[in-house]
Amino acid sequence: MKIKQGGLKIEAVKALLQEHLQQMAFVSPMESRHAFDSSRLAGEDVTFWTMWEGEKLLGCGALKELSPVHGEIKSMKTASRVLKSGVGRRMLEHILTEADARGYERVSLETGAQDYFIPARNLYEQYGFQYCPPFTPYKDDPNSLFMTLVKKGG
Repeated sequence: MKIKQGGLKIEAVKALLQEHLQQMAFVSPMESRHAFDSSRLAGEDVTFWTMWEGEKLLGCGALKELSPVHGEIKSMKTASRVLKSGVGRRMLEHILTEADARGYERVSLETGAQDYFIPARNLYEQYGFQYCPPFTPYKDDPNSLFMTLVKKGG
């Protein structure tokens, strides 16, 4: 598995992100959907990565800078054909390593409260993420859960 920065213009990546947005539309009401589309993932405050095995796209993930000491995980998505193969775990480890390199004291995320999101929440819990109140820019939402990982010294 190889992780590369960027790739938002690659057709397979566009298709994976579209699948992600469609799945969010299926499980979450409009006002509770916080997944980024490719234009928001291309923002200066976001770093986006893709994971590949040869020419096959395995997944993606992003890290948004909320402040010089706080980052947010965005757009974690594993290709359907490789679910439960360790892709999400590997991407999360990559993002957390980058957060460490940036000196972030905290890494947070928003995820769905529905059962569909249980596997993702379990993964984050395994890495020490704790449930927390909404962080900026979010507000209380019965369809969203918020998690944070306070890094050493944070």
